[in-house]
This record gives sequence, C-alpha cells and structure tokens, in this order.
Amino acid sequence: MAEHAHAHPHSHGHVTPLPVYFAVFGTLMVLTAVTVLVAYYNFGAWNKVIALGIASFKATIVVLYFMHVKHASRLTQLFTVTGIFFLMILFALTMVDYGSRTWVNPPALLQ
Repeated sequence: MAEHAHAHPHSHGHVTPLPVYFAVFGTLMVLTAVTVLVAYYNFGAWNKVIALGIASFKATIVVLYFMHVKHASRLTQLFTVTGIFFLMILFALTMVDYGSRTWVNPPALLQ
C-alpha cells in the first residue's frame, strides 16, 4: 500500500488558495455589473464588440481558474489554445457569411 502512495508524488495537482477564488469571483461579479451597465448605453456598431470582449474576458478567467488550465500540463494548455483557435476560425467564417449577405429581395427564380 505504501508503494502506491509514492508512485505519483504529484497526483494531488495544484491547490489554488481560497483568496484567489474569492478574487476571481469578485472579478466576475464586477465584469457582470459592467456588462449590465454597458447594455444601457448605445455605442453604435461597437455594442457587440464590447459585449463580446467582456464575455471573452470572463470566459478566459473561468477557463484558467475554474477549469484549472492555468496550472495544467503544457499538453492541456496546447489543446485549449488549439480549440479556441479553431473556434475563432468558425466564428470568422460565420461572420464572413453574415457580412456578405445582401438584404434585398432576390429575383423570383420560379416564375
């Protein structure tokens, strides 16, 4: 039994101190309040950019601390960054499609 206890000395992983979790919680609450405040103002074309920026920052904090990617292995960090990279490609392709649409009535093809 004792031989199994020493087989993986780092099996417990990183332990994040409780004040860090409180700071992360406070940051997420402040960013949520900022999101609500920003919703009351009209920034024109920047409304979506600002909202997505705040949401992206909040998602990054959640991934780093609550999903423990900050203290994970390099391989886990690589897979996380790769997943985000491909998500950005999908978002970019969606935005290209959305931006290239014409909002006029197409000619009647079946008349």
